[in-house]
Amino acid sequence: MSASRQTASGRQLHHPDRDEIQLEAVLSALADPVRLRIVRALAQGHDDMACIAFDLPVSKSTSTHHFRVLREAGVIRQHYEGTSRLSRLREEDLEARMPGLLTAVLNAEGA
Repeated sequence: MSASRQTASGRQLHHPDRDEIQLEAVLSALADPVRLRIVRALAQGHDDMACIAFDLPVSKSTSTHHFRVLREAGVIRQHYEGTSRLSRLREEDLEARMPGLLTAVLNAEGA
């Protein structure tokens, strides 16, 4: 069963449960340079970053797509705070499902 988070305003965002996160979806999400850039920024200790805080070389609609792909793959968790959608890396969930994968991807990117 998939998890959704409902906010006070009634907006819901789909997030897969930890046991629903699939390797293929995570690897596909991380294969895109823009999405990898988002993950790197979140991995640098920036929890709950608003989508507008990322300096991405794409349009707002394309940016929204990239965040959705990451969220639906289980790489990030998002929630609304007022009118802002905040993002957080699901490090613990990814480590539990795929030990060492996120670290390896981030280390390879930095090399």
